[in-house]
Amino acid sequence: MHSIKIEQITVGKEHRPSIIAEMSGNHNHSLERALAIVDAAADAGVQALKLQTYTADTMTINIDDGEFFIDDPNSLWKGNSLYKLYQEAYTPWEWHKPIFDRCRERGILGFSTPFDETAVDFLESLDVPCYKIASFEMTDLPLIRKVAFTGKPMIISTGMATVAEIDETVRAARQGGCQDVILLKCTSTYPATPKNTNLMTIPHLRDLFDCQVGLSDHTMGIGVSVASIALGATVIEKHFTLSRADGGVDSAFSLEPAEMKALITECGQAYESLGRISYGPTQAEQASLRHRRSLYVVEDVRAGEFFTENNVRAIRPGLGLPPKYLDIVIGRRAEKDVRQGTPVSWEIL
Repeated sequence: MHSIKIEQITVGKEHRPSIIAEMSGNHNHSLERALAIVDAAADAGVQALKLQTYTADTMTINIDDGEFFIDDPNSLWKGNSLYKLYQEAYTPWEWHKPIFDRCRERGILGFSTPFDETAVDFLESLDVPCYKIASFEMTDLPLIRKVAFTGKPMIISTGMATVAEIDETVRAARQGGCQDVILLKCTSTYPATPKNTNLMTIPHLRDLFDCQVGLSDHTMGIGVSVASIALGATVIEKHFTLSRADGGVDSAFSLEPAEMKALITECGQAYESLGRISYGPTQAEQASLRHRRSLYVVEDVRAGEFFTENNVRAIRPGLGLPPKYLDIVIGRRAEKDVRQGTPVSWEIL
């Protein structure tokens, strides 16, 4: 599969993982806070920051009961109607440009998730470099085709999706004009648990659809994201906030700046550790070979005397014969006088 270039970012196995900070509704209806989140994300070292582009009216209708009311006792948003939740969480469209401008000033990629066709038209007017498709919209094939028609890279979360649904979406994207598809393994619970994350899907997803893959991670902490790097993730998306204590619709499962910085560091180290299939000492290990065990004379031995288990032992350092030759050495005579501390070699036998 080919690497994908999105402005200053290259996504691919030959490059360090790209980290996306998801702002979502963590701006808490303050543009000043939104810009501060951009700055904090850039300071932490992310490659990109993502918004969500919708209004309550483009997401649902204003009904406060039935299936439009959240009564799931396990939901972070229990007690809200869908409409009120989206009213609280949405990012005003007039904020997008100043937020994207701040991203450019700070040298990171700024883009968004459109939730309907009007959002795509709006984001196109701002010339975003790529698009993200949310798990809940990835089966909206008309939306997929609309985004694909822009020809820009698409990052698609696959939460809840069957293989058949992912196949439909990827086919629609590619047939619609998008040649650069990145699929993100995702668990659509908030927060998600490590047990329900199933990272082993990542290499299967990559091989099945021949594309770059990553993780949209809703778990608490950074361990799951770091583990995904070992399985081939080249993109990590994490919700981000200045402080969970400040509240916000997604704050409970969002990283704070110090945690995001740690995520970037640890994902980078995980990537560097992958290397290649390698056996035998590396160049860095050459000096350590001398600290292996080897055969040494541990008591003075005169010429003609026998080597025994009392005067030859396997000890450190490693300058003598390997321990596997101990049975051959025992019972042989010394060729010459040998002092204690002499490494055993064939020349003294």
